[in-house]
Amino acid sequence: MSAFMQQLPALIGVVIGALGSYLAVVRGDQARFRREQAVRWEERRLAAYVDYARALKRSVTLTYQVASHLGDDPHPHPLPLQEAEPQLAEAMTARDPAWEALLLLGSPDVVEKARAWVLTLIDMEQYVRQDTRDPAAWHALLEQQRDRRDGYYTAVRDDLALPPGHSARWAPPMLRT
Repeated sequence: MSAFMQQLPALIGVVIGALGSYLAVVRGDQARFRREQAVRWEERRLAAYVDYARALKRSVTLTYQVASHLGDDPHPHPLPLQEAEPQLAEAMTARDPAWEALLLLGSPDVVEKARAWVLTLIDMEQYVRQDTRDPAAWHALLEQQRDRRDGYYTAVRDDLALPPGHSARWAPPMLRT
């Protein structure tokens, strides 16, 4: 038997081992790439969710201030509607790009909860623009806004597989009984 034939099984073993090693490395690289890509998209979704919440919260805070000026809200920094109007317009303008990013990256449930939250905010903006003085109606709007904000955050946490968070419900010191 020739020397080549005697070493052929070892040579075949080396070729199979090299091929197996190559395939394992390629599969590992593909899996790592998919994981890294998923993390990047998840980070972008989180950023879109946070940007949208921040944009809405700016408008919510302004409505609190105007309602405080009307005597319906205990916010410590009342603001007349005339002074708040340019800020409300600016906040509304900032919401549009945040909404578009949310539409692009958000899950259907998160988008639906975000839509519900902004519709309540629009009701709050209409309330303060109508110069309404009705603390009970304002309180109902506040509760609805808080419920919808909580629904939005719950949907975001579910979408990103985060643990449950704080409801953010608390009574300011002046409202506690």
